Amino acid sequence: MATERSADYSSAGFLGRIGPGSAPAVIVVDVCRAYLEGGPLTDEGGRFEAARASAARVVDAARAAGHPVLFTEVRLAPGRRDAGWFGVKVPGLAAFEQGSPWAEAPEAPAPQPGEVVVSKQYASGFFGTSLASTLRALGVDTTYVLGFSTSGCVRATALDALQSGFRPLVVRDASGDRDAGVHESNLFDLDAKYADVVSEAEAIDQLRAIAPRDRDLTGGPA
Repeated sequence: MATERSADYSSAGFLGRIGPGSAPAVIVVDVCRAYLEGGPLTDEGGRFEAARASAARVVDAARAAGHPVLFTEVRLAPGRRDAGWFGVKVPGLAAFEQGSPWAEAPEAPAPQPGEVVVSKQYASGFFGTSLASTLRALGVDTTYVLGFSTSGCVRATALDALQSGFRPLVVRDASGDRDAGVHESNLFDLDAKYADVVSEAEAIDQLRAIAPRDRDLTGGPA
């Protein structure tokens, strides 16, 4: 069935490939305790935890190869007053209100000193934030997007990466969702129309193969 679906989409002109460029960055989307064990947004199948572990390995590989790693986080005012109708549609966003321990990053992956953390109120890491400007200042042309959740903030961030002029690659194993079917459907749709979906192994191999640029995370000489 999956093969037939892919053939059908290909025959209509979907499922093209973009490929990585020469200046990648990893964007870790909203990997936080709310989705992990004991958190209010976690799943029963361990998909978020498996994705967290994969994300940590990709981040380690990017750092070792000298590529930038940037993080996004959801930070909301008390009462979700700055979340607009998103906060009404998803009351569970209360987990990200100021002072909530659920909004904190796990032990890994977590930002290291000097790494950029972009705070946001909506799904996309690009919407209403400095992310695109920061990536351009770093000379980035390729974004490896991973994190939580596949159908929500990962999808929105990958789509906006494309629309902002960056090559979008989504790391399958390092992205998690509450439902396995929703996860797979969104990955297929992203791969068909908006991004290249790659495995953890593919992402790590590509990151290792690309020479690092001579810049640090402030945009100045390393």
